[in-house]
Amino acid sequence: MRGKKMIIDDIKKANVQAMRDRNTTARNIYGVVINKLMLEIIKRRDGGTLMTEADEVQIINKTIKELVEEQEGYRTAGRVEQVEEIARQIDIISVYMPELLSEEKITMIIEGLSDRSVPSVMRHFKENHAGKCDMKTVSNVLKNIK
Repeated sequence: MRGKKMIIDDIKKANVQAMRDRNTTARNIYGVVINKLMLEIIKRRDGGTLMTEADEVQIINKTIKELVEEQEGYRTAGRVEQVEEIARQIDIISVYMPELLSEEKITMIIEGLSDRSVPSVMRHFKENHAGKCDMKTVSNVLKNIK
């Protein structure tokens, strides 16, 4: 089924620990992420492809973006308690995100590419560094190099 350890395995273990600790904040966010990951695994299995760590990171990143949007809605409505709850959830799940590449590292990677056209560079980062870099930062670094 899967050859190497996946992020979902760590999240499932953390969810069990959160249940033991009666940590509802952690249980809630772990449950959401586990459900999204399992749905994607099933969808891919039906399609004959396997889930990669980059796919997992992408789903977690999307979940964090959704939480940030939800948090802004609560902030606008003046619901401080919910804003703080979502901030805790973001902190809990952000642990599973890889460290983002620095601008210096992005610059080094771009300078190492033979084709530095915008589409080529963006494709390279999307295919080889998915979830490990902010594409907006890549675009800005690329503009500064040219």
